[in-house]
Amino acid sequence: MLTRRWRTLCMASAVALTAAAGPLFAGKSDDTLRVAMAEEILNLDYNYTTKREYIILAQLTDATLFDIDSATSEIRPSVATGYTFVDDTTLDVTLRDDVTFHDGSALTAEDVAYTYNWINGPESESNASGVVERWLDTAEVIDPTTVRFHLKSVYPLVLRDMGARIMLRKAGTYDAGGTVVRDAMASHLIGTGPYRVVSFEPGTELVLERYDGYFGTAPAIRNIVVRNIPDIGTQQAELMSGGVDWLFKVPLDLAESLGQTPMAEHLSGPDLRVGFIVLDAAGMTDADGPLTNVLVRRAINHALNTPEMAKYLIGGSAEAIHTACHPAQFGCDQDAVAYPYDPDKARALLAEAGYPDGFPLELWAYRDKSAAEAVAADLEAVGIDVDLRYVKLESLNQARAKHEIPAYIGTWGSGGTADTAAIARIHFADSDRNFSGDDALKEMVLSAEQTNDPAERKAIYSDAIGHIADQAYWAPLFSYSANYLVSPDLNFPLDPDGLPRLQNSSWK
Repeated sequence: MLTRRWRTLCMASAVALTAAAGPLFAGKSDDTLRVAMAEEILNLDYNYTTKREYIILAQLTDATLFDIDSATSEIRPSVATGYTFVDDTTLDVTLRDDVTFHDGSALTAEDVAYTYNWINGPESESNASGVVERWLDTAEVIDPTTVRFHLKSVYPLVLRDMGARIMLRKAGTYDAGGTVVRDAMASHLIGTGPYRVVSFEPGTELVLERYDGYFGTAPAIRNIVVRNIPDIGTQQAELMSGGVDWLFKVPLDLAESLGQTPMAEHLSGPDLRVGFIVLDAAGMTDADGPLTNVLVRRAINHALNTPEMAKYLIGGSAEAIHTACHPAQFGCDQDAVAYPYDPDKARALLAEAGYPDGFPLELWAYRDKSAAEAVAADLEAVGIDVDLRYVKLESLNQARAKHEIPAYIGTWGSGGTADTAAIARIHFADSDRNFSGDDALKEMVLSAEQTNDPAERKAIYSDAIGHIADQAYWAPLFSYSANYLVSPDLNFPLDPDGLPRLQNSSWK
């Protein structure tokens, strides 16, 4: 692996060579935004994919019933014009009458009902099925612009799920003529979003063109070309030569270095991903182990210099956090108890807990190795003998499922959802990620999903987050930062939820 100094020197040489040849930025001149992504793009249908790259593309090619305001987290109309709860488990959604698919056909209630019923059905095997099956019984056509959703139970996040995950398809898309074709939209997508697919070579290039029949505000840039370029060095060379206008997931040191040249601009924005240490408070690995003692868990929190980690190891807009959620998420109460960095307090708590000389701790991690090493060093400094096990994510997941991990450094992006529900249910209810052993907490978290009253939900999550902090079930670490390199000719707004929205870009 190249050191930061060596990478910077190599980059400076490349910039000098490129500068000598003169800037070749072409995106603005032909109204084409050229994007580089390291991850292979193999399937254009977000109903059958995951990963951040596919979310970004779905925002370009598809539309959902509702939108989520990235700044306020409020639910806004999109394909839907409004909704009415007939009762707690019956939801009527009204539709616009001017939405068309990219082939020119009009979207109707039949298409919407088909999409939801298909994804919820046993034959779909959709990646989105888990989102709807927890709440959807059936979707019923009431009239050409009204769909009635019959819910299995009260579910306060139904509109948010509709705004975040389910991409609308024409009736019969996946089972025309009775034959199931799950990849029907994988290569030849027909969506309802602001851009239509012109051509697609899986793993190589996707070409999009602004769809003139789009029902919403037309994007400023006419064409977008997405290229798969796995190597970060090649991406940067393309950016410097004008072959690419936009990069993301850029390592901080490289983003800062290249951003100081006239060839690129470094943008650093928020990301809903947070880092944390999960501690085996339940004693699944050792019924009488030190981590079952709340004083030990509080000591671990005090031992960690999270502000320094956030500033120097994660960088950009990353910040230290003290709650088991992202501060921008609905219900993430920042009045919860915090454990400021205080090694002396950590040692005193360890002594009070009966561990004046510390204890051995096996700590697992799978990413951000420098941060994991900093965590281990801080714990070592207060007497805890850390065995840092840096492994692949798959290995960690398997060991966690078998209850073989006493503590691990994890991260969670909440799928870009600015709601505490997106992190609390997974980590403190029915999941192998729940190390708390606290049944009352589990019931508290689940109860927040049994009311449609936002104020009540917020109060429940406030209590839950406060209890998690008081019991120190986690050692929260930091939020993450999203680093971008863009052409100097490009306006690319950064949204508070950290999701890149290329459709909002424009030329300077």
